[in-house]
Amino acid sequence: MKKLFATLCTLLALTFLAQAKAPAGWMEDYDKALAKAKAEKKNLLLDFTGSDWCGYCMKLDGEVFDTAKFKAWAKENVILVQVDFPQGKKLSGKLQKQNEALKAKYGANGFPTVIVLDADEKVLVKRGGYTPGSGAEAYLAGLKPATVAKP
Repeated sequence: MKKLFATLCTLLALTFLAQAKAPAGWMEDYDKALAKAKAEKKNLLLDFTGSDWCGYCMKLDGEVFDTAKFKAWAKENVILVQVDFPQGKKLSGKLQKQNEALKAKYGANGFPTVIVLDADEKVLVKRGGYTPGSGAEAYLAGLKPATVAKP
């Protein structure tokens, strides 16, 4: 009986750990993020990612999104939204539906794709792919219009 209980606890823990969750500082609920962007008079940065399988997405996270320089820029300029399409992690049905709708709406046909919108959902910047080794400073230079086109 103890062995069965231990096995069930392990399965529950693995199920919990396998649930997809946005990194700290990122939101998943687009509607809440949009409302926050309007309230704070900021733009939105949507990161269309395959967080657990896309190599370039992981490089973008490590070389850009996880840096202090990017985090400082983002805090000042945008509301971060992770639009995830994982293969090994599980998303809720509601989140899957939302992410598919956003992918179709903004034409995010590859991963990673980063799109910056104003609070009226007008596309300011759209970047597909990632060039490894370019780092946060070069990447942010490509997002420049996002800092000057605040709502």
